[in-house]
Amino acid sequence: MLDQIRYEYELIIVVDGLVDSTKDLIKKANIPKTVCISYKENQGKSYAIRVGMQYARGDYVMFIDAGEEIDPNGISMLIEHMEWYEADIVVGSKRHPVSRVNYSPIRRILSLGYYFLVRILFGLNIKDTQAGIKIFKRRVMKKILPRLVEKKFTGDLEILVVARKLGYRRIFEAPIKLDFRLATLTSAATLHSIWGMFYDTMSIFYRSTVLNFYTNPGNNLKLPKDIEIYRSKKK
Repeated sequence: MLDQIRYEYELIIVVDGLVDSTKDLIKKANIPKTVCISYKENQGKSYAIRVGMQYARGDYVMFIDAGEEIDPNGISMLIEHMEWYEADIVVGSKRHPVSRVNYSPIRRILSLGYYFLVRILFGLNIKDTQAGIKIFKRRVMKKILPRLVEKKFTGDLEILVVARKLGYRRIFEAPIKLDFRLATLTSAATLHSIWGMFYDTMSIFYRSTVLNFYTNPGNNLKLPKDIEIYRSKKK
């Protein structure tokens, strides 16, 4: 699928915590143009994205969630949007009018509620900040990265808030194909995640509005001491 993209590319896989054999399987597969970054302790999705971005070298950098919920064929669509609109950032969006999505009514309600919360707090005119596929100009991401703090699931939002703070306005949404069937919303783990997202969102608001934190130069990400980097021998 990636070979159909008309650009030179490099695939960076971040193994956020050595909880299974993912790292060994990647090494065994020896996928061309692949870098595997791994470390022992799980840090969270947003931390993993920040680590991966540190090693990105192309003019465009993109991330996509692991798993099969988001159709990776949408990568080409986001790249095309970057060029059509001369964008700084393109966000894959469940709420784009031509997106094809399959997820529960309860999750739709939560997504809509979160959209209104983000719109009220930050004034972002983006209908879906949380879909796990986004693409950036590398020079834009280099400005954003040192200012990021979040490690868990609100890192997507934090990136967009920082981009706005830094004056980047050419942010557009693109359609995606998503098939996400949430098992349950009544489990303690899920309710804990919802509360965690709300808490972290308010933390971003506090840093952005009260502390004006994101206008500071920021700091380089502290990488794990046990980080291991594997580069495929295939080109």
